[in-house]
Amino acid sequence: MDLASLIWLFFLFSVLTPMLQQRIRQSQRLAIIRQLERKRGSRVITLIHRQESVSLLGIPVTRYIDIDDSERVLRAIKLTPPEMPLDLVLHTPGGLVLAAEQIAQALVRHRGKVTVFIPHYAMSGGTLLALAADEIVMDDNAVLGPVDPQIGGYAAADILRVLEAKPIAEVSDETVIRAEMARKALAQVRQLVVEITTANGMPREKAETVASVLASGRWTHDYPISVEEAQRMGLPVSTGMPPEVYTLMDLYPQPAQQRPSVQYIPIPYEREPQPGPARPRGR
Repeated sequence: MDLASLIWLFFLFSVLTPMLQQRIRQSQRLAIIRQLERKRGSRVITLIHRQESVSLLGIPVTRYIDIDDSERVLRAIKLTPPEMPLDLVLHTPGGLVLAAEQIAQALVRHRGKVTVFIPHYAMSGGTLLALAADEIVMDDNAVLGPVDPQIGGYAAADILRVLEAKPIAEVSDETVIRAEMARKALAQVRQLVVEITTANGMPREKAETVASVLASGRWTHDYPISVEEAQRMGLPVSTGMPPEVYTLMDLYPQPAQQRPSVQYIPIPYEREPQPGPARPRGR
């Protein structure tokens, strides 16, 4: 076999191997999803955003909630019988408000029980989806995040504070326009949170409080809301995460690096019995 043939075979191997690995991983994901569906008698939908790589070139691609996601989730909900429970496995940094709102409204309208599973985090628009669930199941260390809108990379609430802190004559026209957009965005998101939570049975007064906490910009946009804090807000949060969800997350790996920053032996450890105090010897 000459050198040209070897180069050609190497090229084919480099192209086909990632495709084959992707097919195998996709089959494994579907098997775990089906296993979880049989266990819970539900329709399982995954919305998992990790930084993935383009198969051939290895270029990292950051994912977030977009219109394509909303179209697919709405289609899955449409194909589900009205009384069948829905389970949404959610792992996302957030995304477009429009897409998140479409999904949230569809979840609220579904007559069967809606459960959102959050193994690690669901920030911003992901939190908005969690609010639409009848039950939010989180890992003990998972977090939610604020849903305050962002305008041009800045928190809407902070843009409004500029107008409060400076005379209008000293504020640029662009900032004034952004402030008006920020005012509208805050009102819209706040009203959306109230609508979603009250539709799920939360009293109006409590819903207003939750909306004020999550959408008013009192925290930075990446503030982590723990299980305990979410429960204090009155959100329907529990921590009984099915093991299948963790197995499923392992099938959405991050791009491989030359030197992994985290390593461990991937098996659960049992605590070894500790030696007790020595017994005194008899005479």
